Amino acid sequence: MTVAGGAGRYDDAEVAVATVRDADGTERQVRYLRQPQAAPPTAAPSGRTPTSHRVVAGDRLDTVTARYLGDPLAYWQVADANLVFALDDLIGPAAEGLVLEIPTPGV
Repeated sequence: MTVAGGAGRYDDAEVAVATVRDADGTERQVRYLRQPQAAPPTAAPSGRTPTSHRVVAGDRLDTVTARYLGDPLAYWQVADANLVFALDDLIGPAAEGLVLEIPTPGV
């Protein structure tokens, strides 16, 4: 079973079931989405140079993705390209100086 939808990050994620045991010994089943596997990095199409962005104070992930990908809601593509799932790892004071890999639009 997968989650139906459009072009979201988890739209085709598989729904799995795990059996867990509570502290009192009671077993129950829990449904969860399997974490999507990030695609391995690919070479940029012929004639295109891979893009990167160095994080500076005040950067926001939505404005960075709007600038490079033309869509502020494409932040999850940058997260996947950098193999992170916690967006705070990409932007903010702790991330200043970090070089983000920006995926090639349309690839």
